[in-house]
Amino acid sequence: MKKHRRRIVLVAAGAALVALAVAGAVLATSQIGVTTTALTPTTGTSFGEIDVKTHTVPADIWQLRERTKGLSDGYVVDNKIASGGTTGWHRHPGPSLIFVINGTVTDYEGDDPTCTGHAYSAGQGFVDSGEGAHTLRKRAAFRPRRLRYSSSRQALPERST
Repeated sequence: MKKHRRRIVLVAAGAALVALAVAGAVLATSQIGVTTTALTPTTGTSFGEIDVKTHTVPADIWQLRERTKGLSDGYVVDNKIASGGTTGWHRHPGPSLIFVINGTVTDYEGDDPTCTGHAYSAGQGFVDSGEGAHTLRKRAAFRPRRLRYSSSRQALPERST
């Protein structure tokens, strides 16, 4: 009898693993009306370990800290989405800074049980942490650019060194 129970448990555990694998594969859905142009090599631009800390004086106004362990790949892509288009549900292996160049885009996060979108218009940007699935949907003509591993101070001119 114990062997029979053990088999049932093993079969149930195996079925659960298959279900999880299928659910993970379903998270990525097809793009509709998206044209992507890689502005860096499609294999990524390789960086060594990153350890950057910068801030304003005084430091409580603005700060940036970025630290990686091991090699990193950086990508810059130009995504154009046609009317009614969507990126489909997808995830990234790391964080992305997304710049809305024109029009409006709505970002939906996979872990939001209410599926409430957040609209961003030209001149705005947002961060995709890369920790979960999301999709972008076009509300008007727009061209976001997704840039990973880069940040800058808001509305401050560059200083030459």
